[in-house]
Amino acid sequence: MPVTVVARSEPTVDAAAASIRATGADVLALAADVADEDALRAALSAAEERFGVPDVVVYNVALVRPDAPGELAAADQLAAWSVNVVGALTAAAQVLPRMAARGSGTFLVTGGMPEPKPGYVSLSLGKAGVRTLAALLDLQYREAGLHIATVTVAGPVAPGTAWDPDDIAEHYWRLHHQPRETWTHEVVH
Repeated sequence: MPVTVVARSEPTVDAAAASIRATGADVLALAADVADEDALRAALSAAEERFGVPDVVVYNVALVRPDAPGELAAADQLAAWSVNVVGALTAAAQVLPRMAARGSGTFLVTGGMPEPKPGYVSLSLGKAGVRTLAALLDLQYREAGLHIATVTVAGPVAPGTAWDPDDIAEHYWRLHHQPRETWTHEVVH
């Protein structure tokens, strides 16, 4: 499959694209901050211009930082929400209508924090938000043939651990290829 990688910084997106290109895939690397609606929409439009309406979109974004209840100012909570939730909503609003018009597609969101943690308030709220967003999108788009799901990662991702990225990637692949009659809407790893 051709792949578009979007990341906030050019060094990050270039490194990710290089590792994917090593597999022989056609890769488009774009820098855009998901909290910048115009930049995210422009990146998604560029991807669609190059490759067409996507078959699968994976929103794997989070602002991870420790913060206790009441510790962050409202502006900082809103900034975290814009990355953790609003970016996913923007991506969905950009791609799902065209996927629905085609009658197929998969939209996957990386979740986390299966249990809220008082030491990670903004992340706990954000991951609850994207879980709810995925449920709402499923209600809106499942009849159009779109599979919307979350992959909830319950620990720190690192090679060789219980949260090995290769093991987690298998969930995304399996969800994308599930027959409609067996669609799963959340996987917890």
